[in-house]
Amino acid sequence: MWTTERIAELVQPGRVHRDAYTDPAIFDLEMERIFGRAWLLLGHDSQVPRAGDFVTTQMGRQPVLMVRQRDDGVKVLFNRCAHRGSTVCSAARGAVTQFVCPYHGWTYGLDGELLAVPSPAGYAEDRHPQRRLGLAEVPRTEVYRGFVFASLAADGPSLSDFLGPLRSSFDDLVDRAPDGEVEVAGGVSRHAYDGNWKFVLENHLDTIHPRYVHASSIAAANAQDDSRPTDGAGEVGVRQMRQNGAPNELWEGIGLWVAGRGHGYMADYHDDEKLVAASDDPVHVEYQRRMEAAYGPDRARNILSVTRWNSIVFPNVSFMSQFGQLRIVRPVAAGRTVLDTYVFRLKGAPEEMFRRAVAFANVVNGTGSPVLTDDLEVYERLQTGLGVDGNEWVDTGRGLGRDVRDEGNGLDRGGTGTSEIAVRNQFRAWADYMTDAGAANTGATGADAAGMAVAAE
Repeated sequence: MWTTERIAELVQPGRVHRDAYTDPAIFDLEMERIFGRAWLLLGHDSQVPRAGDFVTTQMGRQPVLMVRQRDDGVKVLFNRCAHRGSTVCSAARGAVTQFVCPYHGWTYGLDGELLAVPSPAGYAEDRHPQRRLGLAEVPRTEVYRGFVFASLAADGPSLSDFLGPLRSSFDDLVDRAPDGEVEVAGGVSRHAYDGNWKFVLENHLDTIHPRYVHASSIAAANAQDDSRPTDGAGEVGVRQMRQNGAPNELWEGIGLWVAGRGHGYMADYHDDEKLVAASDDPVHVEYQRRMEAAYGPDRARNILSVTRWNSIVFPNVSFMSQFGQLRIVRPVAAGRTVLDTYVFRLKGAPEEMFRRAVAFANVVNGTGSPVLTDDLEVYERLQTGLGVDGNEWVDTGRGLGRDVRDEGNGLDRGGTGTSEIAVRNQFRAWADYMTDAGAANTGATGADAAGMAVAAE
């Protein structure tokens, strides 16, 4: 039996026990104590633009419906009939005027209210289901800049408090649209791997692995004939692959920042010189013109100068604001994970930019790309290796004692760009949730205080 004391022992300074990744009973507790408490990103409100539009998804193990209401709000309802428990809706998305259970025809409104049952005379007046039953609403739902979050916990921090400094990463994504709005377009790209859900969140803030895991795609990019014309997305993809093979000095200079509740981001990685094919690229020139017209030259310059790469909102979000890509992590089992990837259109930007964003997603992060497939193989190797006897611990000690606390902005920074600060930060939050030590109510990363220096002014 996993007691609080035993769970706490799994996370120690600079190391994590393999049971945190492999034990099915630990996974069951994660579904209850992490995915059952934290704010989870379900999607974007542009996926349900009109009343009656819906998307089906999961919150941990709970099937839910994200539904646009007639008052233009968005509700999240449990996808379970109040009669005999059948899943009400099996479609991935669609548009309805009401939901009808396929088992006995109980009919629900968009807000979950029970509207009708067959043969209502069969119920005694004081037992009539319309007086007391309906599709239950998830306890809490909030929207930040179009991103729909929900929590299975009735109490806890507000979404704003939960996101903390990571609100600025969502701002970075949305502010890049000249019209100040983004929308999901092009559907969802879904893939699965036989490995633990935490691997992908750790990997996306890991700067050591690219040179080794992606050696084959680096070689292919280096062999690319630059004299042959490519579109903007293709060239950016090649540049990204080549940069993965950059010398260690570049990676040491990367900014790794972490916040409370396991969140973090990678910064100081890409700027516009690396993101566009040329300074006179006509699509980018037109985009800059529209940004300056919308925001003014100074504000536009400030928006486009933000150089964040991957942002992590623990426990289920990884996104790239510069590239308009977002991934939602959906754990299935201790050794099985599904990822949903979305690409965003920047409203008011040249349409060619969205085409390039989709192409870049396919080149670098698609399941047929030479990059993502490397990561997926490593995740499965990790899961296999953690089942091998000989060493029960996973080392997370790189940079321990050299990370820096910045008391002024609520963030901690890796002392170098190759620190494993992000993994340690995620497991601090993991341990707090799993031992009920208050991760859902803690805004600082202070558990590493003994191993951090304080930033000097």
